[in-house]
Parts: sequence; C-alpha cells; structure tokens
Amino acid sequence: MVKQGKVAVIGCGFVGSASAFALMQSGLFTEMVLLDANQDKAEGEADDIVHGIPFGRPMKIYAGGYDEIADAAIIVVTAGANQKPDETRLDLVHKNVAIFRSIIPEITQRGFEGILLVVANPVDILTYATLKISGYPENRVIGSGTVLDSARLKYHLGEHLGVDSRSVHAFIVGEHGDSEIAAWSSANVSGIPLDSFCEMRGHYNHVEANDRIAESVKQSAYEIIEKKGATYYGIAMSVKRICEAIIRDEKSILPVSTMMHGEYGISDVVLSIPCIVGRNGYETKVPIDLDPDEVAKLHESADTLKEVLQDVMQE
Repeated sequence: MVKQGKVAVIGCGFVGSASAFALMQSGLFTEMVLLDANQDKAEGEADDIVHGIPFGRPMKIYAGGYDEIADAAIIVVTAGANQKPDETRLDLVHKNVAIFRSIIPEITQRGFEGILLVVANPVDILTYATLKISGYPENRVIGSGTVLDSARLKYHLGEHLGVDSRSVHAFIVGEHGDSEIAAWSSANVSGIPLDSFCEMRGHYNHVEANDRIAESVKQSAYEIIEKKGATYYGIAMSVKRICEAIIRDEKSILPVSTMMHGEYGISDVVLSIPCIVGRNGYETKVPIDLDPDEVAKLHESADTLKEVLQDVMQE
C-alpha cells in the first residue's frame, strides 16, 4: 500500500542529504525515511534535518531500513560513488552498477509499488540497469536525466538575455553527460523563437553565443567539482521539482531519463527527452522538433551509452 505523503532517500552523501533537506522544505510530504550503508550517517542527517521542522511544516523524519521504505510513494536513489575531479560520469559506471545490483533487489522483494527516481550517476546507465534488475513497468522507473542541465541552460540564457529564466523554454536532451545536446531549434522565450528574441536584446552572433552557452552548461559540474569537491544543491532542487510533478500529478513536461522505443529512430537505451510526468511516473514522451544535426548528435549520444551498456550489463 503506497503512502502518498511518504518519501524515502537511499544514500545520505552530499546529493542525498541535500535532496532530503530540499524535500523537507517543499511541504510535499509528511514522512521521510533516510537509508544509508552507514546507519550513523543516516541517523545524523535525519536528526539534523528534523530540527528545522519548527520552521517548516509538521513532518516525521527518521533513519530506517528497507522494510521502512517499502510503502513510500517515491524512493529517491542517490547512493553511489562520488564523481571525482577529472572523472567523467561514465567513469563511475562499474562501481555504481555494482552498488545498484545490491540495492534494487532489496526494494523489489518488499513489494514496493511506488516510483523509483534514480539520481546517482551515470544516471542514464543506472536507470537502464534499474529497469532491467527490477522488472518494474517503465513508467515507474525514471532518472533525473537532464532536468538540471536544462535548468542550467535556462539560467545562462536568462543571464545572457537579461530576462527571467522562468520565461526561457529550452531543453538539454540525450545523455546527462559529455554527449548532451542543447536543442536550440526548439528553444524560445515566451513563444518567441530564440534567435528573434536575441536580436530584440541586441545579440546577433547566434552560433558563437549558443556554442559558448552550451559549453558552459556542459562544463558546469566539472567546474563546481574542481572548486568545492561535489555538486549537490542544483540536483537537490531538481529532485524536488520532479517529486512535485509526481506527488501533485502535475503532468509537467520535464526531460527525465526514460527508455527509448523508436523515438528519433533510437531504441533500447535510456536517455533524456521531454516527458509528461505525473502521479504514475512518466506518462508519455513529448517529441519536440529537432533539426537534422541535433538528431544526428542524439544518435551519437545514444551510441555512446549503448557501448557502455554492452560492457557493464554483461558483468
């Protein structure tokens, strides 16, 4: 029996604890369970976060085990090794797939009926692995995908144009990683094509600006990791946003990681394109218009992930 007001977070490292803090502040849930291989770490994070309840909304927050998370509406899986400086997300794959091979069966054998939200990196590979290990319907297993990358893109475009980033509509698609694609051909600002809006604001070197902004988005995580050792606030807000869409049954369009079934000619790989997200997880993909060059790059992104999958899923 799923409790719609209950969320669980597996993994209490930087991303897990920041996500738990963001979810406590969100008001979406009345109960949250934290789980970590280090029980003391989970208990410490729960004790620390719960002390903020007098400034928020009534909520039960505690450390627990797999038995305590089985009835959650959403399980957020952040457990895994951290990305180190000069290490790509794909470099993490073998370590973190091995961790997931121990975590996911613990969830499935307890009759979990909610949504699994995979956040650990490489998120596309781990979402694929979770689908295969769990056997759950595809709508119930989603990855955080390029939700954060797309937010970074909107932020940089907002700064470039001197406009509220919430009025910018643009997506990063493909891998959450080095082969990601900025979908410039569908980008707009409140319905006005991006290039037209740029010219309204006095910007005419579209290709140069687009390349610079896309590279800034792609390098964001590496730069943050180099400066402070890890990224966690941005992804924590992304987790909160995805959980909002699920718990409130918003039918929001978010670029989460899901299995491809022929969209843009791509199949049997998990990557991010915009999807309608609601109470039952993801409902359907939203095939935004991509130009031929963007479609070709999306295929390259898919091929990059497939090469890794062939290696790791045979272990």
